[in-house]
Amino acid sequence: MTRRPSVDQAVGLLEGELRAGQRALADLGTEDVWQAFLRFGRRLFDVSEAPDGDGLLFQYGTYSFDGPPTFTVDLTRQFQICDADGDHDHYMQVHCEVRYGTGPALEALGSFNSWFFHDAGDDLEEWARELTELSAWTTVRTVTPIEIRVFQEQV
Repeated sequence: MTRRPSVDQAVGLLEGELRAGQRALADLGTEDVWQAFLRFGRRLFDVSEAPDGDGLLFQYGTYSFDGPPTFTVDLTRQFQICDADGDHDHYMQVHCEVRYGTGPALEALGSFNSWFFHDAGDDLEEWARELTELSAWTTVRTVTPIEIRVFQEQV
């Protein structure tokens, strides 16, 4: 039986997938980041068996969280963390933010989000395919990121 990694290892595993091609984050394109995130998303972790215990989020929009407005694709893995009794305590999110700056083509995309949950009966590959068939993906994948950030937060 293969042992699943713990949630505490998630950031390091995502960073490892991003570095798999031996390139610096600054040298990665949108498609490189997406493929790394999908490899990370296929890996199963030691988490709660709740239907929302392990989810992937694809979202984009123009945001100004910590500076001027920037079009951002946020690829997130969310884990439900339970207390000693097995009850929900909080969520841990591991983010891979891909920032692009601004421009009319990006701003015209508006905002969007889509969730995938392991153990919910959906197919990860189908979810990924549907996202890359969005017209917005055609625009985003041709733009060079200005920054890629990986971090985790408790929510």
